[in-house]
This record gives sequence, structure tokens and C-alpha cells, in this order.
Amino acid sequence: MKNDPFLLVVNEEHEFNLEPEAAKALDMIPDGPGRYHLLHEGQAYAIEVLEADFERSTYTLLLNGRKQVVRVADFYDRLVQALGLQAGGGQKINSVKAPMPGLVLEVSVAPGQAVQKGDTLLILEAMKMENVIKAAGEGVVKAIPATKGLAVDKGQVLIEFE
Repeated sequence: MKNDPFLLVVNEEHEFNLEPEAAKALDMIPDGPGRYHLLHEGQAYAIEVLEADFERSTYTLLLNGRKQVVRVADFYDRLVQALGLQAGGGQKINSVKAPMPGLVLEVSVAPGQAVQKGDTLLILEAMKMENVIKAAGEGVVKAIPATKGLAVDKGQVLIEFE
């Protein structure tokens, strides 16, 4: 399971398998906030992360000036799909947790506020990238343990819903 390849789907057209060891061995260096330089098989690539949707494991990138949407699926994502299940289907979400360690740059909601799916909840800076955390569904904000300027760990509760 840990050594199963990642499935990368680019623009819902092309599929690639990426072995975990090959992913670790990529020659990629940061080149500014949300920007990277990658050398692979003698080719140079300029990558800019335009949007990251961690819930769906989908990333919108500018790759050498061309917009690409990349979906990443690990072993568990592929298993859920093969079983015909939908991750999180039918479950009420009571909180939003940090997808990675980072710094809260901005909180866009307040306790008692109703939110719709896709509404911006907060902005989390991680690895020199600003990550917009959006609501996965409808709800009413109950509490906001995360405040502007707070350093958070992966899995730490950022926002609670009623």
C-alpha cells in the first residue's frame, strides 16, 4: 500500500503512474512563492501552482506557460473509486482541519455566519504558498479556533460547524 504508485490524471485525458520513490527523487527546487523548477529526463519545467484543492486532490498548475489540471490518487483514493464509493458521501462535516502545517494569513468567516459549498473560509500559508481553504458544504460556523497569525499543525481544527 505504501509503495503503490500514485495515479496522476492530467486534464482528465492522460494518466500516469508515479512510484513513491520516483516522486521523492524528482529534481525540483522552489523558485518563489508557489513556483518550482523541475528537471526531469533532461527537460526543464517551470511550474506555478495556481490553485490547490486538497479535498479532491486536484491541483491547477501553469506548466511552462500552459494551464494543466492534475488530479492525484493514492492507493486509498483508487480503492474507494473501485468500490464505487464516494469519499465523505453522506457524512456531515463538523470541522475543517489543516491539510498541512502552516500559518493562518486570513480568516474570512465569523461565528454564526452561514456558508455555502465553495465559500472561502480562510487562507493558510504553507511552503511559501497561499492555500485558500473553502467550505466543503453548507453550514453555520460555530467556532474559529484558528486566528490570523496562528501557526497550525497538520490536522489541527481550524473552524468548527454547528
